[in-house]
Amino acid sequence: MKVNQVHHAFLDKLLHVLKEAGVSPEQLVAELARRGIAVSPNVLTDISGVDALVLLETAVDLSGDPCLMIRLGQQIDIASFGSFGFALMSCANVRESVRLMLRYGQVLFRPGWTLHEQEDGLLLRAGITIGTAAQRQLLAELIFSILFATARSLYGSTAERAEGVEIHLSYSQPAHSTFYERGFKTLVTFDCEYNQLFLPAQLLDTPVRTANRPQYVVFQQQCEEMLRGLNSVGGTTTAVRQFLIESAGDFLDIAQVANHLHVSERTLRRRLEEESTSFRAMVDEIRDLLAREYLASTDLTIAEIAHLLDYAETVSFRRAFARWNGVTPSTYRQQHMAESIS
Repeated sequence: MKVNQVHHAFLDKLLHVLKEAGVSPEQLVAELARRGIAVSPNVLTDISGVDALVLLETAVDLSGDPCLMIRLGQQIDIASFGSFGFALMSCANVRESVRLMLRYGQVLFRPGWTLHEQEDGLLLRAGITIGTAAQRQLLAELIFSILFATARSLYGSTAERAEGVEIHLSYSQPAHSTFYERGFKTLVTFDCEYNQLFLPAQLLDTPVRTANRPQYVVFQQQCEEMLRGLNSVGGTTTAVRQFLIESAGDFLDIAQVANHLHVSERTLRRRLEEESTSFRAMVDEIRDLLAREYLASTDLTIAEIAHLLDYAETVSFRRAFARWNGVTPSTYRQQHMAESIS
């Protein structure tokens, strides 16, 4: 899923909660225009930076609901995050979820987050630095609400019972603070130096209900592609490589990929050749990338990895991996384990 698709999903939820409050998209656009932001309903997703904060503030003002951002965050479905959401769902535990969010969350979310390790746990600090004080408060309410909604999706009732989790907020206690208790179900402290979330050490190994290592590897690579932006190669190579990553596990043939891109197989081969690559080389690249991840981060056997990469025989996978990396899969895994220990 592309970043703009995630923004569309968020906007749909925003418009939905506004509709429940009796506010139409036309009213929202008209009020934004009055505040100096000229935009039509179909391009609201293009709003960013300070203008995005004005959008949140305008939505709250029109609805007359000071708790709107918390309500909105609770309605954001983890599946709306696309590959990033599915990668989170495939993580092993809280610790891995946090690491994934720090690396790939920047693709989809603002502000950025920083991690501060302590003896008794982790501090996740939100870099909310732009906008007025009122706008920063709305953004904090929204992002922490999304975090807790995501946690409930990943950890189920464990998230509700988690002890020691704390929210630190940099602003004074608002009049609607009692809604925080119902929305977050954890300790909230106001007038702090930073907007941050504290996760106690005993919580970090809490398992994700939907943990799945093979899927995690695939979705992680999709996130990696979004992070890179794939801007360093030609247009056709970019499109093919991204589609292969998104469909990893199915390993579509060139005819299927050409059909997806609305070109003939012959045209696709020619364009890839003009960009100094080939379809076979790109498939091998994706297989190699996934193979190395499977070997390094899972306990899957060599035969299981060969099956996941669509090899009919394990020996064929061994030969291909040795050709790509100069060592056998077993040797690669042993070397990676040795490096990790050292």
